[in-house]
Amino acid sequence: MANFQYTALDSKGIQATGTVSAASEAEAIQQLRSQGLYPTQVVAAGAAPAKGAAPAKGKAKKANTKKVGVIKRKPLMVFTRQLATLIESGLPLLRSLTVLGKQEPDPIVKTTITSLSDSVQGGATFSESLAQHPRTFDRLFVNMVKAGELGGVLDKVLDRLAEYMEKADKLKSKIVSAMIYPAIVMFIAIAILIFLMLVVVPRFKEMFDGESKLPALSRAVFGFSDFMLDNPLFLPNALYLFIIFAIGVIGFRSWASTDKGREKVDRYKLIIPGVGKIQRLSAISRFSRTLGTLVTSGVPILQALGITKDTAGNVVIANAVDKIYAAVKEGESIVAPMQASGVFPPMVVSMVDVGEETGQLPDMLLKVADVYDDEVDSAVGRFTASLEPIMIVFLAVVVGTIVLALFLPMIAMMKEASG
Repeated sequence: MANFQYTALDSKGIQATGTVSAASEAEAIQQLRSQGLYPTQVVAAGAAPAKGAAPAKGKAKKANTKKVGVIKRKPLMVFTRQLATLIESGLPLLRSLTVLGKQEPDPIVKTTITSLSDSVQGGATFSESLAQHPRTFDRLFVNMVKAGELGGVLDKVLDRLAEYMEKADKLKSKIVSAMIYPAIVMFIAIAILIFLMLVVVPRFKEMFDGESKLPALSRAVFGFSDFMLDNPLFLPNALYLFIIFAIGVIGFRSWASTDKGREKVDRYKLIIPGVGKIQRLSAISRFSRTLGTLVTSGVPILQALGITKDTAGNVVIANAVDKIYAAVKEGESIVAPMQASGVFPPMVVSMVDVGEETGQLPDMLLKVADVYDDEVDSAVGRFTASLEPIMIVFLAVVVGTIVLALFLPMIAMMKEASG
């Protein structure tokens, strides 16, 4: 056995150095890979590395990955789908990467593909090459590809990955689209309120300066307008309100980023009227599709549960998955901890129970995901339909209250004049 000095990078791209005992350089590299390290240089202890020496086999060009940017979601989906199609048509992996790299117009995607191609050409597996870019290819992506490599079904796994990302993106787009309308209406309502308070109300107030008896509603509106128009330190109080609001938002986000705060926020997300149901349905859909896709692709159930927990997107769901993981690790069924968590609806628990009994758990999880995708679609449609009249009424009440406050004194004056 000899000692070998190495320089390696972990999955986050952080450099590490050390010494490893092995019979040969190849065995030393294999040991480092089994520890989750990516060696860039391995030399016998005491031997000076040659100037400009090439990186260790299987990790060529690794040092350059630090300069590679993060691929956005949609280009990543396109890349995955194209790569799956090329491999399915019979092209070798390296040739497929070369073809995609040559035709790719996006410089970030092109650089990433080139880095992957160089790494694979240097002897690394595709999953190892992907793991060198953790900001682009998450654990789900890397582990599914690894399972595909081991099972000899890389094209099918890439196809499943592309389908998974497309459906997840479609689900996210539906939820975001549902939030656009109320956000626009709320913005318009606030803009109208500010315009009325700063421009229209002060002109009406001048008309009633001599009036001693004004309706309570009018006095309240005129008082709020005065508050917004006051200029201490040359700053209107409206700006102070905005600063206070901004400080409140920053403080809330800071609190929500803590473990305790995030858990409370995620728990409230699941019970907010209207929105909470959509959040719960989408979280269950994501859990089912992620776990089903991983297990279908050949990833071991415990490893699949660990990845599903990391990609749950909600702490409450992640905690439930963690309990499922602990139960399965002890040799128990998935069903009992799912039911005990109180997070998963009875229908989901029943379908998973049937899937376990029949040995078709992956297929059943994917069916659950399809069912809940449709449920999310329906829930979003119902939420949007019910929100439209509520927002219109809200806008009408805001504007109507101010208009009524402006005209009440005029009506009172007309009654006095006629009387």
